[in-house]
Amino acid sequence: MGILIVDDNQSNLFVIENILKRAGYDNYLSLTSAKELFAYFQQESPLPIKADIILMDIMMPEMDGIEACRRLQQMPHLKDIPVIFVSALEDSNKVVEALDAGGIDYVMKPINKTELLARIRVALRLKYEKDWHIERDEKIRNELNLSMQVQTSLLSETVHKENLLLTASYLPAYKLAGDMYYWQKLDENRYAAIQLDMMGHGISASLVCMFISSVLRDAITSGSDPEYVMKELNRWMNSLNRRNQQIPYYFTAIYLVLDTKKKCIEYVNAGHPTGFALIDNKEITELASNTCAVGFFEDIQISKSVITYTDSVQLLLCTDGVEESIEKYEENGYEFLKEKAAAYWTEAENKQPIDYLLSRKQQANAEDDMCVVLIQAK
Repeated sequence: MGILIVDDNQSNLFVIENILKRAGYDNYLSLTSAKELFAYFQQESPLPIKADIILMDIMMPEMDGIEACRRLQQMPHLKDIPVIFVSALEDSNKVVEALDAGGIDYVMKPINKTELLARIRVALRLKYEKDWHIERDEKIRNELNLSMQVQTSLLSETVHKENLLLTASYLPAYKLAGDMYYWQKLDENRYAAIQLDMMGHGISASLVCMFISSVLRDAITSGSDPEYVMKELNRWMNSLNRRNQQIPYYFTAIYLVLDTKKKCIEYVNAGHPTGFALIDNKEITELASNTCAVGFFEDIQISKSVITYTDSVQLLLCTDGVEESIEKYEENGYEFLKEKAAAYWTEAENKQPIDYLLSRKQQANAEDDMCVVLIQAK
């Protein structure tokens, strides 16, 4: 624990030093001006004494204590050091100005030993508590960053071939998201793909999302049929909910299998926002919900739907956060998406699928996770 004393009067420094010594505070440093204070902090780390608290005189030449405190508050690495003003001034306006400048307390001269030590103890408790919160927040940030990297690593990379494109935009509202997309090559002609939106967002939703991602991969390996995969996901979600009685989780999803040889798409929409398929660059077909969300009931009735095409197909899938964001700027988000889906999207340099729907500024103002999946086959 270190204390810096800043006072241009040597007698005052002597008095404060003796009070600190007798109280057992022997790790202190006396400075005679604000200029010396800032010069001390500009030294190369580590500093001789770590400043846990500053005792600052108000009336000093060149720069007074109030101005010095203001400047400390403007420095991110120094602004959390508690400053106690020590002054003979009895002007209440100065006291207010000193506290408004960032000081946490005020001691009048002549100094009362008991009062000074009590205020130092209070300031140190506040400092240690603030440091603890800063360290904890830093640890949480590091853990969130690691979790975000793990979650992002589970997402599929873009597939770009001469006759096939699978790509996505993924924008969490926070570091971790409840949205997910994934695709897997089944054979030379078939791909399985899913877009899902877990209830809620943040840490809990992302953890359940990562759990379902693992289950999904196993299910697709066992059998890629949409009815089978969705039943497996529902079985595992119910298993998870039975172990967790407090917060039942569920998600909406569109799972599909694209067969470029048979030129068809088999899909199940489990309570997810309607997707859109542009068939042969002229006809829009809706991938409407044909069963309830996954995890609501122990047994759900699932029946897949089939879309066929002759020359080409373009699929646009969006989570509800996309439509909600669009509706801040458009009268009807559903109709806006349908209109956008009715045109074949040509590849543009540095342009993501969501850029066709929302500007970068609109994306930044989103309040929910957003995910857009674009699939083209021809």
